[in-house]
Amino acid sequence: MSNESPFFLSKVECPICKTINEFETVRAGAYFENGRDTDFCPMEIKWRHTRYQGYNPLTFFTATCSNCHYSREFTSAFKDWKNDTNFRTYRLKTAKEQHLDQLARADSVIKSLGEAVDISRHPNESAIVKLQLTIFDELVYDHPSNLDLGRFYLRIGWVFRDMEKGENPSAQFLKGLMLEVDNRYSTFKEAIGQGRQELQTLARHISSHFESAEIATDLKSQMLPFKERFQAQKDALETVFQQIEERADGYAGLINEYKSVTLGGDGNGGNGAFGAYSSFTEFLLTQKKQWEGIVVNEQEALEKAIVYYKKAYTSGHDILPGNQQIQASYLIAELSRRIGDHDGAREYFNTTIKHGQEFIYANRNDRSRTALTRKILELAIEQGKANMAVLKSG
Repeated sequence: MSNESPFFLSKVECPICKTINEFETVRAGAYFENGRDTDFCPMEIKWRHTRYQGYNPLTFFTATCSNCHYSREFTSAFKDWKNDTNFRTYRLKTAKEQHLDQLARADSVIKSLGEAVDISRHPNESAIVKLQLTIFDELVYDHPSNLDLGRFYLRIGWVFRDMEKGENPSAQFLKGLMLEVDNRYSTFKEAIGQGRQELQTLARHISSHFESAEIATDLKSQMLPFKERFQAQKDALETVFQQIEERADGYAGLINEYKSVTLGGDGNGGNGAFGAYSSFTEFLLTQKKQWEGIVVNEQEALEKAIVYYKKAYTSGHDILPGNQQIQASYLIAELSRRIGDHDGAREYFNTTIKHGQEFIYANRNDRSRTALTRKILELAIEQGKANMAVLKSG
């Protein structure tokens, strides 16, 4: 194993554009996990090949077409999609039409995300981008899987968490403050652009007065001196807007310098530039303007995961009764606790404990069937107590 690649290549034809892609598949035993967090995120991952130690295995969890960027969870079902009658009959047509329609747009978020995938240079960022693409393509279906959408957003949260490892709480808090600065500055720049557009609209409206055929000639002669005065004021305001934009660019430079000093290195806590963007966060914030499904940090990813897990849990379509239902209920509770929704967490911890105990009692003669539920029940009781302690202290 020491000299063998941890990957093997799998050829899959893209169902959308028919391109033959070669995707890397992780070999069994290529890495091992040391413990799981309370939301089942691997605590520590060790690759047998140390050169891949910086790679999160979730980089290879999804497959993205190199041509049209269509993305799916990289499962045996996807590899064998040609024999999947349900997919070909009920899902492929809609997926193809919607995906190609989005890809053809001038502001295509699919194209922007797809072209940003660079596993060799940015493996973990690429994992997040590919998962975002997979979510986008899942949402174009007539009946998307809420359970899958929840799983995908949860895994995005895991990758963000993995990328944050090694930082102390103070550094993580400061990065959160800097993210807010980036968001505020983006809003400020948009306001400048909107103000300039409003000036153009106002100027066109006033200019139309002097071209109206409905106004009498003698009145037009009184109006005419104002035409040049309005134009002069418009030109002066245009100059001001130009100066404001230049000053805003200087302000952005100062922000980046400030981040570089406070966070160190590239001003993004060590993540470095991402393509033409100063940071991966800046790239994601830019894409978020085109599609609200983009998440830019672990907190946002977990919030989205909760939304879709709740939809799957309440609909009853995606989740089977028993172990899967109990696990979903627990995840909603634990993720709610992690994002600070302690009241919501309490509700779902109680539900998990109640249904878990009922399931174990109903299947008390089959320990193998209740093994997972017993583990989840232990977690729910433990994390539920931690959650209640926070509620009482508040």
